[in-house]
Amino acid sequence: MASHLLDRPAGRRGTVDLSGHLKVLLADCDAERATVLERRLREITDAVIVRAPAGGTLLDAVSAEAPDVIIVDMARPDRDALDDLRRVSIDNPRPIIMFVDRDDRGFMEDAIAAGVSSYNVVNAAFPDVKPIVMAAVAIFRKHRQVEADLHQARATLLERQNIDRAKAMLMKQRKLDEPQAYRWLRRKAMNESKRIATVAAELLAAANQEGSGQ
Repeated sequence: MASHLLDRPAGRRGTVDLSGHLKVLLADCDAERATVLERRLREITDAVIVRAPAGGTLLDAVSAEAPDVIIVDMARPDRDALDDLRRVSIDNPRPIIMFVDRDDRGFMEDAIAAGVSSYNVVNAAFPDVKPIVMAAVAIFRKHRQVEADLHQARATLLERQNIDRAKAMLMKQRKLDEPQAYRWLRRKAMNESKRIATVAAELLAAANQEGSGQ
């Protein structure tokens, strides 16, 4: 799948490496504007550009093409189209770049909330899109990394809480002190080739089942 390019780390000084076959999905209902925009996109080395088919949904096109980047061009702000973008952001997160030809602050805020990484007000000529694509990919990667770090931090905190609860339970049930309870968990984890956090979670789950069955 082309999406592996999104997992590449940034280059030196935070630059984004767009080498390789970057796949760009272009959604534009205006054929003339789409042609101009596609010409600009050809300036990106080795970019593979596909157009969303007319009459289909953006979600279907993303699922079928698995692009690295999605570009949506609107001749005018269309709030109904944001529903598709929200679904894409939930089901198939990708950097989304939007071009519109008129300024609308409210629509801009709605678009960003729907998952748009880069919102651009342009005329029919279109600017140099390469730096816009690079920036959108970099922002998307950073956002995803922050989300991953937050998820990991929450998981680590939950594991620590489970271990503490399991130790407290062992201390109460087996009359152990805290170091002894931890050694009990560690020994059981080693014997069963499991992580201590896994053993702690299993003990708590078993205790909950016993408690609910009473």
